Amino acid sequence: MNKCSEQLILFSRYPVAGEAKTRLIPLLGGEGAAELQRRMTEHAAAHARKLALRAGASLQVRFAGGSEAQMKSWLGAAMECRAQGEGDLGARMAEAFRDSFARGFSRVLIVGADCPGLTADVMGRACSALSRCDVALGPAVDGGYYLVGLRRPAPDLFAGIPWGTEEVFAQTVACARRLHLSLHKLETLPDVDRPEDLCFWEEAEAASPARYDGALISVVIPTLNEAPHIAGRIAELREVPNVEVIVADGGSSDGTADAAAAAGARLCRSAPGRARQMNLGAASAQGAILLFLHADSSLPAGFSRMVRDALAQEGVIAGAFRLQIADPNPALRRVERLAHLRSRLFQMPYGDQALFMTAGAFRASGSFPDIPLMEDFELVRRLGRLGRIAILPSPVRTSARRWHRRGVLRQTLLNQFIIVAHLLGASPARLARWYA
Repeated sequence: MNKCSEQLILFSRYPVAGEAKTRLIPLLGGEGAAELQRRMTEHAAAHARKLALRAGASLQVRFAGGSEAQMKSWLGAAMECRAQGEGDLGARMAEAFRDSFARGFSRVLIVGADCPGLTADVMGRACSALSRCDVALGPAVDGGYYLVGLRRPAPDLFAGIPWGTEEVFAQTVACARRLHLSLHKLETLPDVDRPEDLCFWEEAEAASPARYDGALISVVIPTLNEAPHIAGRIAELREVPNVEVIVADGGSSDGTADAAAAAGARLCRSAPGRARQMNLGAASAQGAILLFLHADSSLPAGFSRMVRDALAQEGVIAGAFRLQIADPNPALRRVERLAHLRSRLFQMPYGDQALFMTAGAFRASGSFPDIPLMEDFELVRRLGRLGRIAILPSPVRTSARRWHRRGVLRQTLLNQFIIVAHLLGASPARLARWYA
C-alpha cells in the first residue's frame, strides 16, 4: 500500500517539432508549436507539483513521443515518467487508472497539459470532490474535458467515446450515469488546440506576473575562520539592491565574526557544522529567495537578476551556477567540465556552485540534513523531487585551495569516492573522517 492516498497523473507529449500541437503548425510552424507544447507542459507540471506538495500526493507524467530519459532530463530526474502505451486516449487513460489503483492509490486524477486555466486549486477541488463522488470531471469549452478523477476503477467509462469530437464530455457524463457512478462537474475551462484558442494561453501568460521581480534575496554564508575573505565578499554583495547578507559563523577564532559584523552583515552564531549553520542563517532570513554561498566563492555580476529570472520559469524551484575554479591549471578545467556535465545531466549541483531556491522550497524540502558531510547533495536530491533545478551558464568563481591542499587528482578522486560511498550507505560521520 502506498503512503500517499492520491495520485496525480499528467498526460503530455515530448515537444518534438512537427509532432507536437500539429493543428497549430500552420500558424506557429513546427518549432513554434513544439515550444508552445513545452511551455504549456511546464505550466501544468508546476501546478501539479504545487498540489502534490500541498496535499502529499504522488505525481506521475505519462508521455507520448520521446523517451523516459528525455522526459526526466526535461522535467527533472526525480519525476516519475511512464510511456502512455498503445491504443486510443480512452485505452491509455484506463490503463493509467488501472495501474494506479493496483499500486494502492485510493483517489486518482488525470489532467492534460493543454488547459492554461488548470491550476493547483482546481486540481485540489477535484481531489476533494472524490471524497464524496465516484467521478470528477472538468469540462473544456470545446466539448472535451481537461481533467478526470476516479476513486475506484471504472474502465467502461472510457469505452466507445468519440475522442477528439465535441461529444466527449456529454457522452462521458451519459456513460457515468449508465454505470451508476456519482459525478462532480468542475468549472468549464478552455483548452488550447486550435489557432483560435491561442488567445487563452496569451491571456494566462499576461495575467501571470514575474513572481520574483524585485524579491529580496537572502545570501547565507557559513563561515569558520574565513577572516581573509569575508569582508570583501560582504562588500561585493551589499552593493547589489534587494540583497541581504547573513553570515552564519560556527565559532571562528580568527575574528571572522567581528569582521562580518563590521562589514554590515547580519551575524548568526552556532556550533560548528555547515548544515547547522546554514539552517540557522536561513531561519533568520527575510527573503523570498535563499542563496547559499561559500566564503571563498564570488558570484557573477548580475547574479540577482539571473536568480530571479530562473525561479520565474515554470517548474523551476531551485538552481545553481556553473563552477569556475580560480586557478589556471589545465587539469582544473577538466574538473570544471565534469562538474558542469554532472549538473546538467543529473540536475545535481553541489554547494560550491552557490545553490539558490525559493524559501518555500527550502522549507518543503526539510532544509539541510544535520550531517557532517554531503548535506548539499542530500538537499539537492530532495529538491529534485519537488521541481526542476536550473543550472545557469554564468560561473561562480571559487578558490582552488582544496585542490592546492591535496592535489588535483587526489582531491577529484576523493570527491568521487565520497559520493559513491554515500550512495552505498556509508555513514556521514565516517565519510567526514575519511574526508578529513
